[in-house]
Amino acid sequence: MITDLNSDNESSFSFWKNLFFIIVFFTITPITLGISLFSIFSLNKEEPIKLGTVTTNSGVRVYASLPKEFPTVLGVATASDARIELVRQYLERYNSPLVNYSSFIVEKADEYGIDFKLIPAIAQQESNLCKIIPPGTFNCWGWGIHSKGTLGFNSFENGIETVTAGLKKEYIDKGYVTPEEIMSKYTPLSNGSWAEGVNQFIEGME
Repeated sequence: MITDLNSDNESSFSFWKNLFFIIVFFTITPITLGISLFSIFSLNKEEPIKLGTVTTNSGVRVYASLPKEFPTVLGVATASDARIELVRQYLERYNSPLVNYSSFIVEKADEYGIDFKLIPAIAQQESNLCKIIPPGTFNCWGWGIHSKGTLGFNSFENGIETVTAGLKKEYIDKGYVTPEEIMSKYTPLSNGSWAEGVNQFIEGME
């Protein structure tokens, strides 16, 4: 009789113990899973490219601001020679007439404090890297287009410097920092494809 009673007590204790562990398991597991998923999504969340931040000759992150901070088109600047080679290889890959101006592009980006990848990226978006431009204009960036025609430059060097300085003064310094923000002023009628293209071409140089 005593043995049966003890057996019943042990069975009851075992039941409640198992029930307790089951409750704890189904309470803790969803919470842990939720925290893990939240952490994964937080880590994978991408920030927009930024374009403005002063570049140095050694190698720091380069931001070329045009209205705000992108995707600003952020550019990573490694050693100066490495950046020049990066631009040269990119332009050469697409047989761009700008290939001989790779050093000048990086030099002017540093001088005006913008992302060195921005000038080639806009040229790619606007003119297939200078392969489709009005004859004799040296304007690969669609810069200064208006109802009376397209602004022309005296040379590619003149175009690179004018556009770089203009992006700094008229965009970055006024808060247009990301490709999306730049697009709103640079080509306001775009449906978003302009910024998507510029972002894609910037990433292609990274």
